[in-house]
Amino acid sequence: MDTQDILGQDILPANLPTSDEKTMAVLSHILTFVAGFVAPLIIYLVKKDESPFVRAHAIESLNFQITLIIALVICFILMLVLIGVFLIALVGIAATVLVIVATIKASEGKIYKYPFTLRVVS
Repeated sequence: MDTQDILGQDILPANLPTSDEKTMAVLSHILTFVAGFVAPLIIYLVKKDESPFVRAHAIESLNFQITLIIALVICFILMLVLIGVFLIALVGIAATVLVIVATIKASEGKIYKYPFTLRVVS
């Protein structure tokens, strides 16, 4: 397993995104620090028909946030046997790093795929 697999995949889009599209894609990732899954959901609902680039980033961010919610619920349950305390810290650090990587990839105009993510929304 190389770092590409651990940190996810970045793919060049068919058409180069505009500056506004890059900004919306960046926001779909970075706003999750303050708004959770709500930010990418709103961006998806507003921009899904206007830009395939923004749509791809919003869906990916939304799927990652849903996966995080599931992981955190499991961690809280595992707190009963104390391993959940360690796992919740690990999940938090990994989520922070991956959101930052996704934000950078979006600003570079690349489509980013988070690793270890359930594809609930498509």
